[in-house]
Amino acid sequence: MMDKRRFALIGAAGYVAVRHMQAIKAVDGDLVVALDPNDSVGVIDRYFPSSDFFVEFERFDRHVDLLRRRGEAVDYVSICSPNYMHDAHVRFALRSDADAICEKPLVLNPWNIDGLAELQESTGRRVSTILQLRHHPSIVALRDRVSRSRETHRVELTYVTSRGRWYGISWKGDERRSGGIATNIGVHFFDMLVFVFGAVRRNHVHLREDDKMAGFLELERATVPWFLSIDRGDLPDGLAEDQTTFRSITVDGEAFEFSGGFTDLHTVSYESILAGDGFGLEDVRPSIEIVSQLRNAPLEPTAGERHSRLRDMKA
Repeated sequence: MMDKRRFALIGAAGYVAVRHMQAIKAVDGDLVVALDPNDSVGVIDRYFPSSDFFVEFERFDRHVDLLRRRGEAVDYVSICSPNYMHDAHVRFALRSDADAICEKPLVLNPWNIDGLAELQESTGRRVSTILQLRHHPSIVALRDRVSRSRETHRVELTYVTSRGRWYGISWKGDERRSGGIATNIGVHFFDMLVFVFGAVRRNHVHLREDDKMAGFLELERATVPWFLSIDRGDLPDGLAEDQTTFRSITVDGEAFEFSGGFTDLHTVSYESILAGDGFGLEDVRPSIEIVSQLRNAPLEPTAGERHSRLRDMKA
């Protein structure tokens, strides 16, 4: 009988960390140690009450090293920390002789991927990232359908997920730490679009503000005007009063619906990673290149390519 894989978790108090705990439990793994500067981590009791826990990275680092020297090393370090810390925490995992499983965005800039590739090669360990939309049955089916045609499709993406004043105060509101709107709330959509419709040919940004962005992607098999916002004022009229998120993706004028089927996607991701089929550094590179370019590219207000949602915005 194979011993349980041993996991460490960085960012245990984050909202997405519970999905990683569920996935580790589902794959019969053991969370042996966790880290978060915030000690509101009672959720651990539901899954791994015997896990060690630290609020200081230095003590966590020492403990992980002690386990390694005892012959009880962790096999994987799962990373759910703020975006700007991902690169350093992946490096920590590899140097601790463990594989890394990192939430998206893996890093903020494509040159960070190059550095991780060198370290991955020298340590012999592997970096995997969570791109759970690539496992969604509806998205896989759409990809299969697109791959069988030679058409260039028209895709429109609108995603509004309203955030309160806290957002601007937190690390998420700081572009240097989060990567900005396109990275923080859009990178998984950009990855999905490349996964389905192929490589990027053009990448323009028409609107770039602290709380919203809009642009135009030309992919191998699609043109994609897109709009992302955390401004409640951009929610369409007619929504329920308590509805704070609006997502619309259309393909050739038809709504593409994939709201369901998200429950177990982190578990599916972990199963693939443990089987050696996870998504690695080169899989994530296209979406990181997209969001990095969007942060730095000059605005190009080409009227013919603006997203239709922009025409409905209040002056």
